[in-house]
Amino acid sequence: MAEAGQEQRFGEWVAVRRHGERVAELVLDRPKAMNAVSTAMAEAISAACAALGSDPGVSVTVLTSSNDKAFCVGADLKERNAFSDADLGRQRPRTRAAYTGVLELPMPTVAAVHGYALGGGFELALACDVIVADATAVVGLPEVSVGVIPGGGGTQLLPRRVGAARAAELVFTARRVRAAEALALGLVDQLAEPGPGAEPGPESGASARDAALALADRIAANSPVGLRAAKRALRLGQGLDLRAGLEVEDAAWRTVAFSGDRAEGVAAFNEKRTPRWPGE
Repeated sequence: MAEAGQEQRFGEWVAVRRHGERVAELVLDRPKAMNAVSTAMAEAISAACAALGSDPGVSVTVLTSSNDKAFCVGADLKERNAFSDADLGRQRPRTRAAYTGVLELPMPTVAAVHGYALGGGFELALACDVIVADATAVVGLPEVSVGVIPGGGGTQLLPRRVGAARAAELVFTARRVRAAEALALGLVDQLAEPGPGAEPGPESGASARDAALALADRIAANSPVGLRAAKRALRLGQGLDLRAGLEVEDAAWRTVAFSGDRAEGVAAFNEKRTPRWPGE
């Protein structure tokens, strides 16, 4: 993986940048198409996620966009317009792997939503643990308006965020939701604050990317081993009954209880100093 301050490319339209010691930025970088997910871009996202997932030095991944109008507008419908049914069937495993790749990243993930995050674009954000947006954000799952359904995890991830009835209303109406309502409904978790004295808006100085990276820095100050184990317990325990969920938690606890991070954390607390995490 790239070192701090460096960039590694995955195909033409995806990049990974390192910030500090333990934060990685996964950049959707197809600006002329507003990051529409083509077959090639899906494969690049999958490859980037595989590289990130295998790097123990990454404690947090932030998913961002290089486009000034959109986080990601979803599937590349221009590409799909030329597909036969057979072509679409062959593409499906590749695009599905991209969304699954983000969802299954072992470290905490933060999406930074600026502008449009629609269809598969919003599903990429939903695959992250936390979604930070700014005042320009517009989110939604409009797939039924073009004859399909959310196929990147939306029908499963959205109800887990906002409940079954609210998710049904949003999917069935295909409506777009602006930033303030998205926060109120729980579609996003945090709105980037505008600059001092500024009114919220596209020119306010509020930046989803800056806010997401700041949040990532706060997260990355904690134990790398603890963060991954906590994410595993949160994800695997979701939807289980309490007793089964507690067993998942106990299994995750046992992976950290005898780790070097646990020993360092306790020592640093008692010595009133900042931990120097070994990450193992």
